[in-house]
Amino acid sequence: MSRATLQAVNPVLPSRDVDASIGFYVEKLGFVLVGQDVPAGPRYAVLRRDQVELHLQWHDPVEWEAVERPMLRFVVSAIQDLFDEYRQAGVFHERTALRETPWGTREFAFFDPEMNGLTFYCDVDGM
Repeated sequence: MSRATLQAVNPVLPSRDVDASIGFYVEKLGFVLVGQDVPAGPRYAVLRRDQVELHLQWHDPVEWEAVERPMLRFVVSAIQDLFDEYRQAGVFHERTALRETPWGTREFAFFDPEMNGLTFYCDVDGM
């Protein structure tokens, strides 16, 4: 009997303004818009960069405080290059740094405009 294998995970990130979130991920983080539910004022969108696919879903700002925001971890092949790219894009907060961790990774992290956490890393021995 064969066993099913997991192929990928495509997280859905909450957003109060899907258009603005599309702009951030495309203009600042290098993603490409794959599709959205409607041409103007979308409430759902799909973005891709390399092998990573993210989905954005609108949430009512009135209920925003109750919406959980995830922390995502992206495996990266050239961590220093991506760190430099995103530093130039101006997406970091004042404490963002590329650092080695006690658990054997080299990583950096920041929040998108909707406070979804984004961590980018590689294994120290795999740099």
